[in-house]
Amino acid sequence: MDLNALMGALLSNESISGVSQNTGASEQQVQSVLGSALPLLLNGANAQAQNEQSGFAGALQQHAANDTSNITSFLSGVDKIDGAKIVAHLLGANTQAQTQSVAAQTGVSPAQTGSILATAAPLLMSLMGQQTAAAQSSGNNAAVGGLLGSLLGNVDLGKLAMNLLGASPAQQQTTSTGKKKKKPAKKDEKKDEGGLDVASLLTNLLK
Repeated sequence: MDLNALMGALLSNESISGVSQNTGASEQQVQSVLGSALPLLLNGANAQAQNEQSGFAGALQQHAANDTSNITSFLSGVDKIDGAKIVAHLLGANTQAQTQSVAAQTGVSPAQTGSILATAAPLLMSLMGQQTAAAQSSGNNAAVGGLLGSLLGNVDLGKLAMNLLGASPAQQQTTSTGKKKKKPAKKDEKKDEGGLDVASLLTNLLK
């Protein structure tokens, strides 16, 4: 499995543009949110993979069948309700707190942050599933937990994300510590362009 290829695809111009078009968020907002949240989602995926009873391996296999050859097309038809469920599974009980933390670090509203994550999450699962299937078909018979554990172990995911985005050292520090924040998003930014309040959906999923 190739971590650079995985994160590079998720943080590519095509991916950022696709998420922006789907959610109504600006490309800068999408870039900031994904750069900050992707390490959290990947660590959550690793935790899920270590639990053989979680059904995560089956979920990866199911998502691996999706066609991601055209990321723009994939994101235009993504199911954000399914995406919100994926985010809730990956982040678990910390979903709401971590979503709010990412929102505070990036200056994007919690509702818009949730929408961005829900749009990107199915792509993350599909790409991870495809890489896992490719590794296993090439003769690596390790379980999904072992593959992800070896992929993510001892890697500074936050730094890698910022390097892929070409962020400056100051931006890297902001993402990892949250000490510097961008201007808060406007208060009326409650729902994404499609009218789906993903932040409320995530909250309801955790009740």
